[in-house]
Amino acid sequence: MATTTPPPAILGTLGDFTSRDNWDKFFALRGTGDNFEWYAEWPNLRAPLLAILGDRGAAAEAGSAQEILVPACGSSALSERLYDAGFRRITNVDFSRVVVADMLRRHARARPEMRWRVMDMTDMQFADGSFDVILDKGGLDALMEPGAGTKLGIKYLNEAKRVMKSGGKFVCLTLAESHVLALLLSEFRFGWDMSVQAIASESSEKSAFQTFMVVMVKGKMGVAQTIKSSLVQSAEYCNMRQANAVIRALGNENIIRESYSSGVDVLLSLRDLQLGAIGDLKVIVPGRRRQFILGEQETSLYCYKAILLDSKKQTETFVYHCGVFIVPKARAQEWLFSSEEGQWHVIESARAARLIMVFLDSRHANIDMDIIKKDLSPLVKDLEPGNPEEEAPIPFMMAGDGVKQRHILQEATSEITGPMVVEDVVYENADGGQGSMSAKMFRRLIFGRSSGLVQSEALLIRDPPSDEMDRKNKSASATSKKRRNQKKGSKNSLRIDHRFLGSSYHSSIISGLSLVASSLSAAASSGEKVSTTVIGLGAGCFPMFLRGCLPFVDIKVVELDPLVAELAKKYFGFSMDEQLKVHLGDGIKFIEDSVAANHSVNGSARNAIKILILDVDSSDLSSGLSCPPENFVEDPFLLKAKEFLSEGGLFIINLVSRSSSVREMVVSRLKAVFEHLYSLQLEEDINEVLFASPSERYLEINNLDAGASKLQELLKIPLDVESDIQKLQKLQ
Repeated sequence: MATTTPPPAILGTLGDFTSRDNWDKFFALRGTGDNFEWYAEWPNLRAPLLAILGDRGAAAEAGSAQEILVPACGSSALSERLYDAGFRRITNVDFSRVVVADMLRRHARARPEMRWRVMDMTDMQFADGSFDVILDKGGLDALMEPGAGTKLGIKYLNEAKRVMKSGGKFVCLTLAESHVLALLLSEFRFGWDMSVQAIASESSEKSAFQTFMVVMVKGKMGVAQTIKSSLVQSAEYCNMRQANAVIRALGNENIIRESYSSGVDVLLSLRDLQLGAIGDLKVIVPGRRRQFILGEQETSLYCYKAILLDSKKQTETFVYHCGVFIVPKARAQEWLFSSEEGQWHVIESARAARLIMVFLDSRHANIDMDIIKKDLSPLVKDLEPGNPEEEAPIPFMMAGDGVKQRHILQEATSEITGPMVVEDVVYENADGGQGSMSAKMFRRLIFGRSSGLVQSEALLIRDPPSDEMDRKNKSASATSKKRRNQKKGSKNSLRIDHRFLGSSYHSSIISGLSLVASSLSAAASSGEKVSTTVIGLGAGCFPMFLRGCLPFVDIKVVELDPLVAELAKKYFGFSMDEQLKVHLGDGIKFIEDSVAANHSVNGSARNAIKILILDVDSSDLSSGLSCPPENFVEDPFLLKAKEFLSEGGLFIINLVSRSSSVREMVVSRLKAVFEHLYSLQLEEDINEVLFASPSERYLEINNLDAGASKLQELLKIPLDVESDIQKLQKLQ
């Protein structure tokens, strides 16, 4: 049979590669009697495929001919070539009745043992473990149209794994586009041996794309094996850019796999667990404990930090086969919930064979608990051990929500930020008995747009008695006495303690200034002011603390929403002076205008150390970034930030993203723009603070401990800088 290329008019019928009707129309317009290959024809496939499939003669003599499945077979000649090479037990499936009828008519007599079925490869009617080999030539590529998401691709790969025998092989011939390769790498990360090679092209061929053969072999569950690859950057491929992208992706994936194999407690996703990252979830493994992330954008409303615990004792009668224990943010730092030993106490007290501890954070504030439970229920169902016949819901348990009293001071809505709440709260005992917070009151600013995000939290303290002032003013006038008496009457009034930082990542931002401590010390000694720009005001707690902590910094805060600034002044004691000013406007435009203005000043002013702090949340969570907004980590702004810093200084970013791929994207962009990059990951939170610098001019590169000591001496408000600096990691 001839292999032909269809005319453009026929190709135009395939607007949607996942549509059955479109494929029926495509094959009907093509007519019958010839083959069509999208890429990689038999002469180039023969040697590598036969090497993978092995000696069909020996298998046939032993009466164990391999069962081969070819999903999305189309009108390719691949199956007939394999049949003629001696592999007779081939089952071809395609959801197009038109092409299956044509192929059956063409091959029924010449190749009687080959089978053809009309079937959707994402929902196959085969028993579990039916095939030794699944040979996919472009099927996954067709399902994974850019912009269509991964749902169909994951469904198909789940089916492929189901119908494959233990020790079976999944052979995927693909163009290895980034989104397709990413799915293959993640879905076959645990319990599969994977190899990748390029399919050679004839020198006369003018193909614009390189075809790759990715082979996955079922191995030991829970093991992440390093990928074997024959690809090298020095080789010649028909599309070098495409090949180099695959080589880089495989290198990055092997780094990930090595981290899993090293024994480090890597934070897994629910999907990782479903794929066998910690072994068979259906089986209770006494003493098994693993941290992971529950939920993602496509499958749930929210994401949650969680820990899976299998009881150490498996002999007693359990009250619950599997249960969920919810820990509110206010209690997450208690020993009982934050320590491994305490967590084992919880599962023992709950008398559950398996317990899923779910930790709520600021993202879940003000969300009705029924909504949280409804969101969690389908997620934790996949973690239930055994094969429960009944559809009984998994029970939920919960520590107290941590808030003893709540008083709402103001509810407001702005066109920019949306709904906001200012409230005073008193927490229950939240430190495991080592000191009660029950007498302390906190004031919180909550943004409703980010699922009830607690944007700022400040400590309220009472004014001290003014007896000494009363004694000094004994000779004052009657009017003054009256005013003094009024003051006495308000001596117990509450005010914001600006020596308190409610967010640990703010402490980390200040600790990271150890990187430029020598320059800060020199500025403080000479009486110079260090220019510090903070994008994002919030309740103003951080810039107020910064002003009191480092008196030699000149702070400009950029805030987009005037109402946020108004609430900061009205409820959080925010005030401006010569050292601290607020600019109302867009942060990106402010930096652009500042860069333009800097071009007109003298060189010494341009080259002075500067600090730029990005601490602003995103109103659009669809990008996977909670903080900062996506346009603040795109190349145009990063380049402007670099120019703003001129010869040195620090660009500090409060990064919040539960997506590892989004986080890697941000880090990659920063590496491309800035010469030096450091990270400080907060253990108890989802925040990561990144420190970037365009040069080493002001950096304490060789002695961070000394930098931390210098900074500690400069601080007017004590912080545990040295502990934070121990967690600082150099990324570039």
